[in-house]
Amino acid sequence: MKKILVVDDEESILKIVEYALSEAGYEVHVARDGSGAEFIFEQIQPDLVILDVMLPGKSGLDIARDLRAISGVPIVMLSARGDEVDRILGLEFGADDYVTKPFSPRELVSRVKAILRRVEGAPAERIAVGDLEIDTQSRQVRIGGEPVHLTTSEYGILLHLARHPGKAFSRPAILSALWDENPVGDERAVDVHVHNIREKIEADHKNPTYLLTVRGFGYRLREP
Repeated sequence: MKKILVVDDEESILKIVEYALSEAGYEVHVARDGSGAEFIFEQIQPDLVILDVMLPGKSGLDIARDLRAISGVPIVMLSARGDEVDRILGLEFGADDYVTKPFSPRELVSRVKAILRRVEGAPAERIAVGDLEIDTQSRQVRIGGEPVHLTTSEYGILLHLARHPGKAFSRPAILSALWDENPVGDERAVDVHVHNIREKIEADHKNPTYLLTVRGFGYRLREP
C-alpha cells in the first residue's frame, strides 16, 4: 500500500483528502504544520507528499525546497490562490504538480495515481544522447557520468523527449505524454519544468545544447 503524507492546516481539507485517498486504497498520514510534516516524513518515508502552500510557521514552499534537497519524493502543492506566480514558484521549488483550491477530490486522486504510475511503470531501458544517460530501471540520470537529481515530472519530460531524439513536441503533446491520459495543468508548467531540467543538465542553461527550443511550437532533445 502506497503511503501519502498530506500537510494542510485546514481540518476540513484534511478530512476530505484523507477520505478520498483512503477510499482509493492509499495509506494516508496527515500533518498540520511544517514541523509535524518533517517529523512524519522521517518516520514513514512516504511515496508522495501533498503540501499546502500557506501553513503556520514554515511555508509549504520552504518545506518543498527542504524535502527536495534530501529526497526525490513526488510533491503536489495545494493553494487557495490561483496566481500564476504561486504555481511557478511551487514548480521551481521542486513540486511535480499544483492544484488550486477549491478542487475536486476525484481530480486530486487522479493526479496522484498518474504521478505514482510514472514512478513505477517504466520498462528497463538505457538511453544515451551524447554525455546524457538515462537508466529507466534505476531511474538514474547522469550527465558526463555525474548523477542528476530530477523531480518525477522533470524525469518524465526528459525521458519522453529522449525516447524520440530530434523530434519536436508541442507543449500540449508533452503534457499529454507526461500524464498518459487527458492532460492536466497548463502549458506554462512545461516551460518551468524545462527550465529546471536545463539548469541540471546543461553546461550553460541559457545556451542549451541538449534540450532545445523549437520556437513557436515546443521542445526537442538533440539527436545522439
